[in-house]
Amino acid sequence: MADKPSRALLIYGDGLMPALGLSHSHLHALASQGCCGFLALRDLPPQVSEDERMERELAQLLDLHEFYSKEKAVENSADAGAHASWECKEHASIPRIAERFMGMNAAMVTNSGTAKIFGERVGFCVTLLHELRNKMVSSEESEEPPDPLSAASELLSMLGLQEDTVADTSKFDLVFVHIGPALKVKESGSCDSSASPANALKWINALVGEITEIMHHGTAAASRLYLSLVLSYGSVSPDKTDDSSLLISSEEISPSLALLCPRQSYTMKLGKSVDDVRHHHPMLVVQHQQAVTRCDGAKTFSFEDFQEHGGNLAILADRLLHEIAFKLWKAPKYGA
Repeated sequence: MADKPSRALLIYGDGLMPALGLSHSHLHALASQGCCGFLALRDLPPQVSEDERMERELAQLLDLHEFYSKEKAVENSADAGAHASWECKEHASIPRIAERFMGMNAAMVTNSGTAKIFGERVGFCVTLLHELRNKMVSSEESEEPPDPLSAASELLSMLGLQEDTVADTSKFDLVFVHIGPALKVKESGSCDSSASPANALKWINALVGEITEIMHHGTAAASRLYLSLVLSYGSVSPDKTDDSSLLISSEEISPSLALLCPRQSYTMKLGKSVDDVRHHHPMLVVQHQQAVTRCDGAKTFSFEDFQEHGGNLAILADRLLHEIAFKLWKAPKYGA
């Protein structure tokens, strides 16, 4: 446990895990230095839209799954009316993040309009990624993301962290960077921007590299930064699931043997069973803070390496924000 509250940077590559390759060296380096594990998700309803998938998985990361599910049930009922929607519900019906976590000041930076609406609804101060660039380069307007070095410096500045110095106070305790596959990035030698999961993950890889370069080992600022990186698979089909994406063996999932196997902790919440938990394609997460988080045996950012050598195994995605808030001294310890 640190002797001062940390400041957290959470980077979430939404649906980008399938694009991961050996070339993403900074992500693999972070995995080799941090503590790795899985965040289990719930099954999605059939024929869910991409925007709703994004909202549902964001809701789980922010421990708002139950609220979101109730809202969607009302929206889909005959009594809800044709114009009921998530963004039009009364804001007072959901506690904001500062109310839930002891006054936590949280910002979200995203390239998604859907995520922007969601983040504002639950109490984040939200900025679109291209707006962050335009703020830093005021002489020109563009929908491209800022270059990774400028983005890293700005994000750390929002947390009051600049190389070897730590501001006594910071504007934000938590900065949540959400990057979906629609990130438009100019290819080298091209005048046009193109959006693809590969380009989005390439940008995240470069961002992580710049952050770790700025946060030199042993400096005061580096010791206060709690860095989390999450990658998800996005839309997946259970029909295409194989053993390389299963949290438990296919035998344990079999109904005929389920009663003989103890329940995994990620299938429980507050002492109650979570019956709709998804046993395949979890989010992958690595967490790192100098002299605070342990380093496990994982050497690469991969499902197989995390399963074999990761130190955290699997927890419900709902619990991640609570773990981060504890490091910020904004929530009591959850679990062991």
